[in-house]
Amino acid sequence: MAGTAPRGDAWVLVEHRGGWPVNGFDGLDLEAETKALVFSAAQAARARVLLVRRHGRRSREGPGRWAVLRQDDSGADRQHWGTWSRDEDLAEIATALGVPGELGRPPVLLVCAHGQHDPCCAVRGRPVGAALSERWPELVWESSHVGGDRFAANVVVAPDGVYYGGLDAGSAVTTVEEHLAGRIHAEHLRGYTDLFPPQQAAVAAALGRFGPAGRHDYTVAETVRDGDRWRIRLAGRPPRPGLVEVELHSHAAPPRQLTCHGPATSSAMVYEPTAVRTV
Repeated sequence: MAGTAPRGDAWVLVEHRGGWPVNGFDGLDLEAETKALVFSAAQAARARVLLVRRHGRRSREGPGRWAVLRQDDSGADRQHWGTWSRDEDLAEIATALGVPGELGRPPVLLVCAHGQHDPCCAVRGRPVGAALSERWPELVWESSHVGGDRFAANVVVAPDGVYYGGLDAGSAVTTVEEHLAGRIHAEHLRGYTDLFPPQQAAVAAALGRFGPAGRHDYTVAETVRDGDRWRIRLAGRPPRPGLVEVELHSHAAPPRQLTCHGPATSSAMVYEPTAVRTV
């Protein structure tokens, strides 16, 4: 699954405690001008708009919350939180996308549980949401579709921009524990959203070869493509290797059912490491 995290720089979260339409925020019955404003601002900022809710029984009383999450150029986490009771209140999201946001907040754990989009996300995601919520109740939100239904249960750490997949309740707790301790493992890693797919796969290969590392312990120094062959050089921070070269072969996987909901089969691109070495 390495190399399958969708690209993006920011997240817009909108708490919605009622039923989620199959197409998420776009399907909500909101005031048209406000919805268009949020989408336009999110598109300009390369932000993904997700519906979120707490796991379990939820009161519909009181205002909902919204958030804008991103990392700045230095890799620092920035967050901006607000509340909404009327559709028009969500217009503040557009303003928040244009300002830096606050430092020092803990990360957000998003668990895809969007059953209307694909039943795999609900069947596999909700037990993961329950386990993570029991451990970190203030950090965890169930979310609408994050991409990659076939890898359910999916967990996104934001604004780190780290995608994990193929999780169950036990492995999710262990994976998040390690992530929060600054140790990202190759197992269950789909990729980092600020990197292109072959770069994501190269980082996963380095983690698998040299052991877990922090979110910014490897940076991409060089990317060279020759047809279906890639050579990615990664610069590592001590005590990681100073320079790692990863060679990959990209190819289409055999056709398979990529979602639980869709009956059609399709091929996905795979980036297979063929060599991982220090330089």
